[in-house]
Amino acid sequence: MENNNSLFEHFSFHVDKGQTPLRIDKYLMNLVENATRTKIQAAAKSGSIRVNGAAVKSNYKVKPLDDIRVLFEYPPHENLLLPENIQLDIVFEDDDLVVVNKPPGMVVHPGHGNYSGTLINALIYHFENLPKNSSNRPGLVHRLDKDTSGLLVIAKNDKSMLHLSNQFAKKTSKREYIAMVWGNPKEDVGKIDNYIGRNPKNRLQNIVLSDNKIDNGKRAITNYEVLSRMNYVSLVKCTLETGRTHQIRVHMKHIGHTLFNDERYGGDSILKGTTFTKYKQFVENCFKLLPRQALHAKTLGFTHPKSEKFMQFDSELPKDFQSCIEKWENYTAN
Repeated sequence: MENNNSLFEHFSFHVDKGQTPLRIDKYLMNLVENATRTKIQAAAKSGSIRVNGAAVKSNYKVKPLDDIRVLFEYPPHENLLLPENIQLDIVFEDDDLVVVNKPPGMVVHPGHGNYSGTLINALIYHFENLPKNSSNRPGLVHRLDKDTSGLLVIAKNDKSMLHLSNQFAKKTSKREYIAMVWGNPKEDVGKIDNYIGRNPKNRLQNIVLSDNKIDNGKRAITNYEVLSRMNYVSLVKCTLETGRTHQIRVHMKHIGHTLFNDERYGGDSILKGTTFTKYKQFVENCFKLLPRQALHAKTLGFTHPKSEKFMQFDSELPKDFQSCIEKWENYTAN
């Protein structure tokens, strides 16, 4: 948060070098969740949108390497963090860090309409003086999507924050996920290595970018191994080499195996199987059992900031995920 003539920064973006000229209102609509064109145009009219330090109108064409800041007279809602007594599933804790098992449905940090009930609200209740990360968020070293369950490490002091963040940046941490995907991957093991960026047609999705668009994205690498095949779905272990937004969800969709019940990426439709009413009913029952994308951050490993020893933690699949697997196993057996 920055005070600039009593204005507070709400958003800041650095434009990619491969960006084609685009009106700033359209550009911001692709990046700010829940923003409407009317709101963005009103912000521009009031001088709240600055490019390279100067206020611009909504028809300004964004250019490569522009620095964009959106400023308002009030602080961002997400900066007003309130401690909340929410129970945490603590897997490990010492003076330097905490490993928590996040339940499905819990948002990691406030923002975009989720201002309470988040993991951060719980953390600041249970732990005092958590260090801030580069986005000003207490304790957070990495994150998980709202509907992804599983393990997260939280830093309790500045030294741990720096040490752990570096491990995630240098890809030396170990992160394994279990996913249920539609269909039968051809290979038992595989590696997906390409560039991921925002989908220009749907601003809430990311996609794998074509070769001529990679300047707009970030390299993403996922290794996968098929654990079991159950007729029309498969259970897959995914190991991340990078940690991009929605990485596993985007990569598995890209190779034709969208995550089961992943609404944002189209996995909440019946993508494989028969047209029988009985089968349709069976899948819909599975969707009810597991009302989210089938993704769990099962294993997390990193070097301890103080002892320098490698530590690894494992977590059970949540009940909703486990029940859904059992239902598919029974269906396959009969």
